[in-house]
Amino acid sequence: MLTLATDDTGGPEIFASLQGEGPSVGMPVAFLRLSRCNLACVWCDTAYTWHFEGDERPHRSGETFDRKANQVKLEVEDVAARIAAFGQNRLVITGGEPTLQAGRLADMLEHLPDMQVEIETNGTVEPPARLDVRVDQYNVSPKLAHSGNPADLSLKPEMLDRWEMDPRAWFKFVIAEPGDVEEVLTLAERHRFDSKRVFLMPEGTDSETLRKREKWLAPLALEHGFRMSDRLHIHLYGDTRGT
Repeated sequence: MLTLATDDTGGPEIFASLQGEGPSVGMPVAFLRLSRCNLACVWCDTAYTWHFEGDERPHRSGETFDRKANQVKLEVEDVAARIAAFGQNRLVITGGEPTLQAGRLADMLEHLPDMQVEIETNGTVEPPARLDVRVDQYNVSPKLAHSGNPADLSLKPEMLDRWEMDPRAWFKFVIAEPGDVEEVLTLAERHRFDSKRVFLMPEGTDSETLRKREKWLAPLALEHGFRMSDRLHIHLYGDTRGT
């Protein structure tokens, strides 16, 4: 069985929408949001997937969530059928951290052989071969120091090298302050990232914050040859589940 996040109705967070971030922005897709994460970003906008009652890892909201109300377990065949019902030919698997459920994801994707698959990952977990062969694109989002995660957990050198060598991988860095770009530059030089596969994305969960940060982020992206990602879904739907 797969462990999914829930939407506002308490049902599984499986939905159709436009991809809001990264190289596939604007594409119509089906989304599958899984529960649980091995990291704890203080600004995470899906804390309901991991910051359950009793979890003492910090989050800026201070809010914790009832695990039972925010998780649902479904058989892989059921998940695949719900995804197929949306009639999309592309699937984005997000979280939480999807690779924590790699084996069951591979089982589920066997029921969707014609689906193009994107996985959004923090890049810390090696996907096993039986999942890896079913993935068309990885959106890798390494977590910088401002995320609050220890670097030895969030920035594993061998994994960053692994992703750089995978042509399916794109790097998406969350940027809260101009100084965060210096950290990206250090990582890009150390791991030989192709700048054409690097996105800088402003941190924020409302349009006003995103637009303010994009004003100083755009010239930095231009200066260093990186791409910039907006968060289209925030402008369209706000910071809401199932969008």
